Amino acid sequence: MLHRTLRRRAFTLLAAAFVVAAAASAFAETRVALVIGEGGYRSVPALANPPNDARDVADALKALGFAVTLGVDLDQAGMEKAIGDFALSAATADVSLLYYGGHGLQVASRNYLIPVDTQLRSVDDIDKRTVPLDAVLGALAQAKGIHLVFLDACRNNPLKDLNLGLRAPGLARVGDAAGFLIAFATQPDNVAYDGAGRNSPFARAFLGHVATQGIDVSTMMIAVRRDVIAATGGAQIPWENSSLTRQFYFGGETAGDSSPEALLWRLAGSERDAALLSIYLERYPDGAHAADVRTLLAETGPSPKPAPASARADLEELLWRLALSGRERRVVELYLARYPGGAHGREAQALLASLTDAQNAADDPGLICERLATHPDDATASTPGVELPALRANAAAAIGVCAQAAAAHPEIAHYTALLARAEAAAGRMDDAAAHYRKAAEAGDARAMYSLGLMLETGDHAPKDPKAAYALYQKAAERGLADAAINLAVALAGGKGIDKNLPRAYALLQQASQAGSARAAYDLAEFAEHGYGGKASDALELYRRAAELGFAKGRHTAAALLDEGRSGVAKNPAAAADELLRAVAADSGESIADLTGKTQTWSAATIKALETRLVAAGYYSGPIDGKSGPALGPALRQWRLLGGPEKS
Repeated sequence: MLHRTLRRRAFTLLAAAFVVAAAASAFAETRVALVIGEGGYRSVPALANPPNDARDVADALKALGFAVTLGVDLDQAGMEKAIGDFALSAATADVSLLYYGGHGLQVASRNYLIPVDTQLRSVDDIDKRTVPLDAVLGALAQAKGIHLVFLDACRNNPLKDLNLGLRAPGLARVGDAAGFLIAFATQPDNVAYDGAGRNSPFARAFLGHVATQGIDVSTMMIAVRRDVIAATGGAQIPWENSSLTRQFYFGGETAGDSSPEALLWRLAGSERDAALLSIYLERYPDGAHAADVRTLLAETGPSPKPAPASARADLEELLWRLALSGRERRVVELYLARYPGGAHGREAQALLASLTDAQNAADDPGLICERLATHPDDATASTPGVELPALRANAAAAIGVCAQAAAAHPEIAHYTALLARAEAAAGRMDDAAAHYRKAAEAGDARAMYSLGLMLETGDHAPKDPKAAYALYQKAAERGLADAAINLAVALAGGKGIDKNLPRAYALLQQASQAGSARAAYDLAEFAEHGYGGKASDALELYRRAAELGFAKGRHTAAALLDEGRSGVAKNPAAAADELLRAVAADSGESIADLTGKTQTWSAATIKALETRLVAAGYYSGPIDGKSGPALGPALRQWRLLGGPEKS
């Protein structure tokens, strides 16, 4: 049993850091937002989700310190008034944000937002009966702060049945004024999905990441893009044009890993809270700390004492931040149960209502199909991936519901790809191959990749490496990192394809920049071994891989610093820091390495590590530079509680 004083000390420091970050975020700048959701169209096809998206985004922004104006199903006069009032409030704000969900169109490379009362009979009506986006951006450009514009428009072409001479679907590229970030739900000249369930794919991804602390808006958009690509099989690729003059953090800038999984582990583990530990295991059954959670749940003994009064406000704030960023219904309910008169009660009630509605809509076959059959590498903030053994156990149910989803949404090839994965798990390989081919021909990137694997290896398909690599190339172009990595490996090895190291390196760069942790790690290995880039790039690339979620990157970065190789100078202190980050983030491999019988690290690095464990209050042994079992208890406390650097 951990010493309660140590546990309370570490937790109080951690919670205080989040309170400080939250306070700084709430009061350091003026934030205003206009959120519009247009769904109840009268003369063009109605849309189910934009009003839901708008309400949920508005609630999330309010909780992040924005003064929000919400407009749902506005007519032209209402939209113009809302935008005019918003421009006035933005004039003196530090940050202004416009979020629009609904129909949009482009004519002659100009974009127009469509109010619910729009009636268009000719091209001449467009300027008269819609709201030009240029006018909105022009008004914001006069304001002093930074401007964030999110356009979840062009769900489909609302005027496709009218002969108005409109050629390009979707919205056009816009924006060249300084201080703007303009984000589109999909790439220029393409259409976006309205989505199954309560929210569109873009809104779901936005809501899943907007409250995460420690990531700036540009980094957040990488995570949003990755989620939307995964949820749509690459058919929809969010795009943005940024001329921001400074970084902006929705959830506040803070050090350390503040992802929802990390926050949940820190809070659940430090408090030994059975409810939170159970939530962690349900949400992250294969997470980095799943084994730790199972151990804690299995332990017997008295429960920890309630937090002292001085720490309760910190505990409440941290639990609320976890509820807001993780968007887990049970965490929100736990917050409300423990703090019925809490500081965030109103926001928590609004969030719970939204999550309850989303759960009520979760019987949509598309959402159930995603939940049962999503590939682990396509996991999103709202849909964890399913490993093959788990899918195999539920294959019959997954096949049935994915077949329903594919029939109900024939325009979304991703459901056909998920059906194919379920069939493959059930051993129905001929059916799987046929559905993978059908989804690939319709443009689904995961289907292209899976079919490519079958062709490359000759698994239930004629072996055809050339066709496989062509499929990998197409899937990589649609943003699928796994395809870019496989093609890069083939190009590096020259097996069945001409060897091309520069192209392989470029593919890995593309996938890494798009947020692939594995690609960043492979890119680091390429650099370290002289296959591309500079060997000295390897250290930062290994670190980037870890920041993106590939924890092994920390361990490998520590090895470079410990050994002084690949153009990196020996630095025992930095090596120890990286090792302790690896201890906190991986699945236990680093503790096993450091407590094993064989010493694999220099004495100088181990001495630096021992010194940090002493400073954290976890270690009282000699500073002798020797690894081994004696370090185990201190390292496990570090893994559970973190250290001074995390506070």
